[in-house]
Parts: sequence; C-alpha cells; structure tokens
Amino acid sequence: MATDSSRPSLDDLARQLADAVPRNLKAIGGDLERNFKSLLQTGLAKMDLVTREEYDLQVAVLQRTREKLEALEERIEELERAAQR
Repeated sequence: MATDSSRPSLDDLARQLADAVPRNLKAIGGDLERNFKSLLQTGLAKMDLVTREEYDLQVAVLQRTREKLEALEERIEELERAAQR
C-alpha cells in the first residue's frame, strides 16, 4: 500500500500532464495545468470512490471485527472442550 508521501496529489498530476505538453505549447502551461486539474477533479468526482479517511476507518472496523471473531472462536472451542469433559 502506498504511503501518503508516495501518492501524487491532483496538483502533482496536473503539473505532470502540463509538463508533458510539447514545448511549443508551453506558453499556455499555467492554463493547461489548471484545466488538467479541473478535468481530473471532475473525472474523479464522477467515480464511486471513497476517501482515504473512509477507507482507513473501514480497515480499522474490519480489524476490530476480526479480533472479536477470533475471540469468539476461541471461546466456542473452550466451551466445546468443557462440554466434552
């Protein structure tokens, strides 16, 4: 999983796209960068994506659920062993 520092921001992506434009169009580079950023924001907004915060929250919920499940499984095993005695 990528860390926050290794994930490019929309500004970084827009800048990279603008930098990839041929040199003879560099005069409009600032406008291109703003337009690329706007296009990226619009495209991402149309996708059914979750934020990093939402994702991290769900990872934490899943981890707690796994821990509870493992504890319940252990308890069931203990009860089954006790019932067999």
